[in-house]
Amino acid sequence: MRNWLKEKIIQNQLQKKDPDAFSEIYDLYVSKIYRFIYFKVSSVEEAEDLTSEVFLKTWQYINEGKGEIKHIGALLYRIARNIVIDYYRERAQKEKMNDELTDDLEIASDEFDKMQISLEMENIEKNLRELKDEYREVIILRFIEELSISEIAQILEKSKGAVRVLIFRSLETLKEILNEKNGK
Repeated sequence: MRNWLKEKIIQNQLQKKDPDAFSEIYDLYVSKIYRFIYFKVSSVEEAEDLTSEVFLKTWQYINEGKGEIKHIGALLYRIARNIVIDYYRERAQKEKMNDELTDDLEIASDEFDKMQISLEMENIEKNLRELKDEYREVIILRFIEELSISEIAQILEKSKGAVRVLIFRSLETLKEILNEKNGK
């Protein structure tokens, strides 16, 4: 259970550019942001690098005073989401320039073999990969990160109703994928 009061206090300290408050936010969110990114890039090294970039950009945002921070968690996830998008854009450009085609599933499989993740986690990841990005993202935010509908709406910049519909459609699509694999 979250300690909302503590987060609010820390958030107010952040508005004053307090590095200790940022350190506390880092401790509260680093594993969550890492996990969010990892499920999107499936590479330990890339997820670690991108997670670091999220916190660096967040600190820059705070220091530059670009605006009031209404919810630090939503800001962190939004920055993480944008960094992952940029990561895939850069990756696509590099692949195009090098004229190399890489099979994402093979890379993901290799990464999972190296980490020796349990079979259950591997199946979850593979099934999530079959979903389109928007569906995969909303399932990760809701069921892995355990964020509320309101928080997801802030991150995705959508209404709560649109998020509920998106979650429903995502789950229906995932159920169809599982049924096809199980021969139902």
